[in-house]
Amino acid sequence: MDNSLKVLKKVFGFSSFREGQREIIQTILSGRDVFAVMPTGGGKSVCYQIPAVLMGGITLVISPLISLMKDQVDSINNVGINAAFINSTINKNEIVEIIEDALIGKYKLIYIAPERLELDYCVKLIRNLNISQIAVDEAHCVSQWGHDFRQSYRFILPFVNSLSKRPVITAFTATATEEVRADSMKLLGLKDPYVHISSFNRDNLSMNIHKEVDKLEFVKDIIREHEDQSGIIYCSRRKDVDGLYDYLRERGYSAAKYHGGLKDEEKEFFQDEFLFDRKDIMIATNAFGMGIDKSNVRYIVHFSLPKNIENYYQEIGRGGRDGEKCQCHLLYSREDIPSLEYMINTSTLLNRREIELRKLQAMVDFCESHNCYRYFILKYFGESDIKEYCNNCSNCLNNDELRDITVEAQKILSCVYRTKERYGISVMVDILRGYSGPKILDNKLNELSTYGIMKEYSTKFIKDIVQTLIDEGFVDKKEGTYSMLKLNKKSIDILKGKEKVMAKLKDTNDDTVLDEELFKKLRILRRDLSQSENVKPYIIFSDSTLIQIANLRPQTKEELKEIRGVGEKKIDRYGERVLRVVHNHILMKSKVN
Repeated sequence: MDNSLKVLKKVFGFSSFREGQREIIQTILSGRDVFAVMPTGGGKSVCYQIPAVLMGGITLVISPLISLMKDQVDSINNVGINAAFINSTINKNEIVEIIEDALIGKYKLIYIAPERLELDYCVKLIRNLNISQIAVDEAHCVSQWGHDFRQSYRFILPFVNSLSKRPVITAFTATATEEVRADSMKLLGLKDPYVHISSFNRDNLSMNIHKEVDKLEFVKDIIREHEDQSGIIYCSRRKDVDGLYDYLRERGYSAAKYHGGLKDEEKEFFQDEFLFDRKDIMIATNAFGMGIDKSNVRYIVHFSLPKNIENYYQEIGRGGRDGEKCQCHLLYSREDIPSLEYMINTSTLLNRREIELRKLQAMVDFCESHNCYRYFILKYFGESDIKEYCNNCSNCLNNDELRDITVEAQKILSCVYRTKERYGISVMVDILRGYSGPKILDNKLNELSTYGIMKEYSTKFIKDIVQTLIDEGFVDKKEGTYSMLKLNKKSIDILKGKEKVMAKLKDTNDDTVLDEELFKKLRILRRDLSQSENVKPYIIFSDSTLIQIANLRPQTKEELKEIRGVGEKKIDRYGERVLRVVHNHILMKSKVN
């Protein structure tokens, strides 16, 4: 096992790298510059954090996310890597203290706002450090052709050139067209960089566009569908945020708000209310969200039209960061277009107006498209090897094309065969999803080869397929029974691959948690730990990690190590309490049964 993989497992609790991470890390460790485009939630931070641990000296992370630097530092400290931040919230004496501590080896990473590089005294202090890597987050901000240009990013290259010894320069972004990528690499002064461009595709994001709908009624329906789940509603104007916030609050919804017109203490308060899971709904302008690591956002609603595709894709990328599914809804009204054009013409610098108007037109073209929305976006960002249908956007799901569910049908029919046609549909679904209930265990159904082979599907989806198989005559119901299934000639043909099964279905994946009760207990534990340590709940454990714990029910620390997202530091800090919750839950269930 190489050193980078050891750090990944020991510190971060992951057994394998995501696509592109290993190559990026090895390149950085070899001393070569890197420019990486990776989707939101794709694991960019690990790419510079692991080299920071393994390299001598300090990694300087340049990030525009002043309001979230504390969270970033809390998160990295929480896994056992010492880090600090320098931005406008701390004074000169505190900066001097951080630099002095860094000189004696206290820190491996220092996060710094690019505006600090405009201050001579700050630059002189930082020059004293042994900097082994400069990691530039949100690297697209350096380019005027990008959607989020920041003048302060132009101070990065002069700072690098002022150092007596040039460190490795690494740059990361989630949304950049080919034009922006080339401009950014040039302006950051990257030398023969290794360029990695991950797919922009996020399979777990379902993109849905709703044209000319009653927006207020739609929002209420979506919130009801996602009761007790976190969601973000984006509005283009501050007054829309305030209006929707008041409207929902008056109707008893748990909402927070965020926009540039609020005082700093108000923004911090509302942000914490949302991040700490005290409020389920965040209503915000695009001022909210950059760098937000809240992993359990289950729906994103764009109440009004975004200005460009980059903003839209970055904003929906804040959903489902733990890999679980997130519903993304854009409420498209052509009445939004003139107000956005006016906003661009009155508040954008003259040399950027044409760029912004061109981007707005691309956004309108996206909404008006009758083809796959995912295909449109991936093509916009320059991807070529992409499917024309994703089966996970409203255009694909609402078209007349049928979906090939032959493989799913074979799994279900194989389970009917393996169980000798003796069980009803509900038990069959439990077997396929890997549920370990009393009936499953007592009859040793968990020993079947079909046990758990459809665990990634929801109960509803599997039952929909079963009903389709019955309706189309691909399997029969046993006479005199409520829901027992019996194979027929068509069933055998499907199992042998002689016949295909086509259907128009949508996998909602509503219930990926096999033990909802245990999952709730683990969330309560996470909330208690969050409050006692004064860090955000997702810094303790992501929803994805809690779901895996609830489903697998680890009994020992060794088994807990196998859970994705649980490193040694987290086991030392929280392992006993997690195992106690799991043990007590299993004990209670056994007594009931």
